[in-house]
Order: sequence, then structure tokens, then C-alpha cells
Amino acid sequence: MRYYELDEEEKEILDAAERDELVQSKDKEAIEARMIEAAKNFSSKTKNINLRLPERTIYKLKAKALREGLPYQTLAASILHKNAD
Repeated sequence: MRYYELDEEEKEILDAAERDELVQSKDKEAIEARMIEAAKNFSSKTKNINLRLPERTIYKLKAKALREGLPYQTLAASILHKNAD
């Protein structure tokens, strides 16, 4: 089970849901635009890192990426992402 820290707005929403006090908004276009913007902001945040790896590891990574039809940096990022959780 994963644990997430909720901010104040999220806590208020959760409390309202538990009290069955949530109401549907009439401004669906504004909500949709806000959700799209949030998704764009969340998914586009990346940071560059530098790693020093043995040449042999890089060659093996490139060979595996070639077999899978991926760029080796994409494969490396995928491996890191899968193992970071």
C-alpha cells in the first residue's frame, strides 16, 4: 500500500466526500480545462541527471534497447522508473 501526503485542499475534498457533501459543478468546461492543464503540468515535469556507468553496462543496455526497438536512454529511464517505486 502506498502512502501519500494530502495538501489542505485534498483533505477538505476527502472530508466532504466522507460526509457525503460533494456537489456536482455546473461549470464542466472550466473543470475540464483545469484537469487538462493539471495533466499537462504533471506529465511534462522531467529533470536531467548524469550517471557514470561502466562501459560494459552501457553496451549491454544499448544491445537490449536495440533488441526491444527502443532508444537506449528511453530503456534506461524505464528501468529506473519501474524500480523507483
